[in-house]
Amino acid sequence: MPVNVDQLSINTIRFLAVDAIQKANSGHPGMPMGCAPIAYSLYTKFMKHNPANPKWLNRDRFILSAGHGSMLLYSILHLCGYEISMDDIKNFRQWKSITPGHPEFGLTPGVETTTGPLGQGFANAIGMAIAQEYLGSMFNKDDIKILDHYIYGICSDGDLMEGVSHEAASIAGHLKLDKVIFFYDDNKITIDGSTSLAFSEDVAKRFAGYGWQVLNVDDVNDLNQIESAVKEAQSENSKPTLIITKTHIGYGSPNKQDTASVHGSPLGEEEVKLTKKNLGWHEDKTFFVPDEVRTHFSSVKTRGEKAEEEWNTLFNKYKEKYPEDAARFLSVMSGDSGDEWKSKLPEFDAEEKLATRAASGKVINSVAGSLPTLIGGSADLAPSNNTLIKEADDFSADNRSGRNFHFGIREHGMASILNGMALYGGVIPYGGTFLVFYDYLRPALRLASLSGVKVIYVFTHDSIGLGEDGPTHQPVEHLSSLRAIPKVVVIRPADANETVEAWKVAIEHTGSPVALILTRQKLPVLDRTKLASADNLNKGAYVLKDCDGDPELILMASGSEASITLDAADKLNEEGIKTRVVSFPSWGLFEQQDEEYKESVLPSKVKARVSVEAGVAQGWEKYTGSYGASVSIETFGASAPANVLFEKYGFTIENIISVAHKTLKKVEED
Repeated sequence: MPVNVDQLSINTIRFLAVDAIQKANSGHPGMPMGCAPIAYSLYTKFMKHNPANPKWLNRDRFILSAGHGSMLLYSILHLCGYEISMDDIKNFRQWKSITPGHPEFGLTPGVETTTGPLGQGFANAIGMAIAQEYLGSMFNKDDIKILDHYIYGICSDGDLMEGVSHEAASIAGHLKLDKVIFFYDDNKITIDGSTSLAFSEDVAKRFAGYGWQVLNVDDVNDLNQIESAVKEAQSENSKPTLIITKTHIGYGSPNKQDTASVHGSPLGEEEVKLTKKNLGWHEDKTFFVPDEVRTHFSSVKTRGEKAEEEWNTLFNKYKEKYPEDAARFLSVMSGDSGDEWKSKLPEFDAEEKLATRAASGKVINSVAGSLPTLIGGSADLAPSNNTLIKEADDFSADNRSGRNFHFGIREHGMASILNGMALYGGVIPYGGTFLVFYDYLRPALRLASLSGVKVIYVFTHDSIGLGEDGPTHQPVEHLSSLRAIPKVVVIRPADANETVEAWKVAIEHTGSPVALILTRQKLPVLDRTKLASADNLNKGAYVLKDCDGDPELILMASGSEASITLDAADKLNEEGIKTRVVSFPSWGLFEQQDEEYKESVLPSKVKARVSVEAGVAQGWEKYTGSYGASVSIETFGASAPANVLFEKYGFTIENIISVAHKTLKKVEED
């Protein structure tokens, strides 16, 4: 009897996953066992990908949004010839392994995004599709399309329950992103048990309502059905596609198939043997790959290399016909933004008063012409966030070259989509909302940092200074929360010129997100003829104004509180108290400086220190020290004009001086 290499390959995927999870005694076997036919069909029959070059620019992307099923992805990548060895498979979930419990971008070859928190990968895929469309509008020609591929994925019941997937699916349908093709693993099981416990909507109608094409595969093990569905999805040119696929979690397990117990726990040694026997596999072998399967998958790698070679030939024709565009394309995709934009950065006069959100908008519009890959928008707050590029169109279903994105009132979806855009590469994505609504998008921002991708967040209305909207809109704990996330560069500029420098840092920075924290209210533009230059912002903290001789007291402030802190310092110096003022826009940037510089700004011998910031003081103790104090707000705000709020909550010259005196007394008494 001839060998059915398709079925043999699918079972190889299943049992590599089962064996790895059993060896680790940890993991989620159910999803890989059920969805193996989907991954097999995509990677061997449809996807353009080259295991020898996982970063090939025109590759199809595959997103495992249901990241708990990571062994499905590692198994197929290993078989296809990506640099994931059998030892890597055997080291699943172990220390320093490249096969962690959930896929991590940048760690494992062939993994396109970090997934695990459900719904995130789904939304990332939408961002990737947007980036492809935008870059395609820049570089594709009628006769030569150098970016022409699909974004495939698998999502689960859990992905579709999470709110972020609703937000992303809605905007994807609205934008008619036809290059997105997702399989929905409809296995009717979650950790708690049957999905019927909490999930009864008609997914097909929901996605049709979003503007998606909805297809059905009644039996995931019928490869003909999968292939027909993919071909139909590829032929659709005005809608993304969801392929609802009936699967069996833990497929083949005699005692655990279609049960919640197989979702997140190993099968157990006896059940592994029974499952192998049930599916005609080798009961006494682990991590077994039949020779026929190795030979079969070697052709996948060969086809991938050929596909890239064909694209390289196409790109060479492109270079001959469109040399300037070709050079710009390679530069853009490598992340090189050039230097021309720096000469366009504005400068602001000390006579002005300007909200830092307004200064931010001026920076965006000043550099936009020299930075065509700077694209972004707002979660329905563009006029307030000042995120619109005035000379640019809106990105839409009819205009893929637009640079202004209207994400709608979808903060979480916006941030996850921005992650996908950044992961795709070639663009510098930014997104705006009020700082208080950072709570809605925090999971995506955290994943951006974990993934090491650069997204720029424009967070405006940064404190009680937004005034009458009241405590629901006044961020108090948000700066502390943002600063707690590893690697995120948080910058709260003190005036318009620090805002310019903050944007310069954000554009040049790589390896993590940047959060710009900006005011609603107007601030004085600090007189840099009398104060230190704003370009010191890139050090995170700097001596804004010094005293004669060694300081007795250091006042530290960020954002809108810097100007009032300067006024307080002037009065303290008049009293004969030698007072230094430190502008402290970014803890993260300051921590990157060497110890000599840190000591020059905050001499350890100066014990009397006061921080001034309109947020909770949590974290400032690192810089105020054991003798220091903070002028902060440790409660929710209130609805009133900004000037009234600052007075009532102690952000006044008089209160700063009072706290300073108490701090000095404490130092003297010790």
